[in-house]
Amino acid sequence: MRVGVPVDNLDPFKWLSSRRGPDRIIWQARHHNKIRAMCGTAAVISGDEIPDPNHLARELDGFLSRPGDDVRFFGGMRFDPGRTPDSNWEGFRGYRFVLPRFELHRRGPHIQMYCNLVFPEDSDRLDAILNEIDEHEVEEYAGSPEIPEPVKRSDYPNRENWSTRVQEALRLFLETPLEKVVLARRADFEFLKTIDPFILLEQLADATPNCFHFHFESEDGNAFIGATPERLFYRNGLQIESEAVAGTRPRGATKDDDDALRASLLTSDKDQREHAYVRDSIEAVLNAYCESVTVDQEASEMRLARGRHLVSRVTGVLSTPVSDFELVEKLHPTPAVGGHPTATAVSVIRDLERFDRGWYAGPVGWVGRDAAEFAVALRCGLVSGNQLSLFSGAGIVKGSEPDLEWQEIEQKIVDFVNVIGLDVTSSK
Repeated sequence: MRVGVPVDNLDPFKWLSSRRGPDRIIWQARHHNKIRAMCGTAAVISGDEIPDPNHLARELDGFLSRPGDDVRFFGGMRFDPGRTPDSNWEGFRGYRFVLPRFELHRRGPHIQMYCNLVFPEDSDRLDAILNEIDEHEVEEYAGSPEIPEPVKRSDYPNRENWSTRVQEALRLFLETPLEKVVLARRADFEFLKTIDPFILLEQLADATPNCFHFHFESEDGNAFIGATPERLFYRNGLQIESEAVAGTRPRGATKDDDDALRASLLTSDKDQREHAYVRDSIEAVLNAYCESVTVDQEASEMRLARGRHLVSRVTGVLSTPVSDFELVEKLHPTPAVGGHPTATAVSVIRDLERFDRGWYAGPVGWVGRDAAEFAVALRCGLVSGNQLSLFSGAGIVKGSEPDLEWQEIEQKIVDFVNVIGLDVTSSK
């Protein structure tokens, strides 16, 4: 059962900042002016083992198949569930999907507050839930409304080690079936004071239209935030949409610069090859499940406020109903965040990357009764106390140059930190 009432002048970011965690969640779909701010837990499905899609589907169906309102579970998964998590990622679990207790929906000037009730489980919790409702009037940031001053930046790997790892990947192209691998970097920023992730995300969301915006919170209070341009898939009944996003250029300072960067991207042989791996992989997966699939045969430009990518859209009609988690398992990781062939690339990433990606580049989103949507968690950061860790990667193929790939990733990190006013100086 979902109970809802209209409310006035309640800011979703300030409201969540003033709530107690865990399971404070924000979700805003791309090209959508509706934002959901959520907290509390009416039901949760989580685990640390490698997720079995059939098991996950049965667990969610135990709630979604009940009569009543059409509700959604929000959550995500690790990029590589076979890798041991480090301490900052442990609380997120291998996968975690939450039916929130409270949801604040804002679309333009219209704001609605909902309370999700699950029966019979909630029959003996109603007094406690009513007490929680009485606390939802607060609308202030929990800490200072300002971002504290950054005092230190560290890069993993540093530039020298990055070059070594790219050279190793180039060697593997000659000795193994590997054709593409996406290698990532992590930049850690240390601040004078504890960071409020909702302040970061609010500024990020304002500066990055046409992206998915998200905030997920771990059981131990760490926050994973991001503004990703990339959809993994959207399913509505038997209709399914996905997209290949690979190949990157920044925006130009002038119109002439911007036009030149656009032309460089659209005519780049290296970027077109990298993009084709992603498009062909998604098409092959959907062909196995769909009675018909339509694919953009030529990549077009996805233009964003602070960058641009090559994009090809893939749509289809599923021949039979299929578990959303089976689709996640087959589509993730795409060659845009893993490589090609997938198994070989993931193995290389485990060997070459010395840090844990956690949920970075993993699937995040929601699952409902008759629809689901997942994005790929990119342009994102992990907030832990007074530290912000930013993650970004680049596709390495034959002909890649370590310095150029370093600069591509640095541009993505710079775009993120410029939005929230940080010092972008990198370590050596």
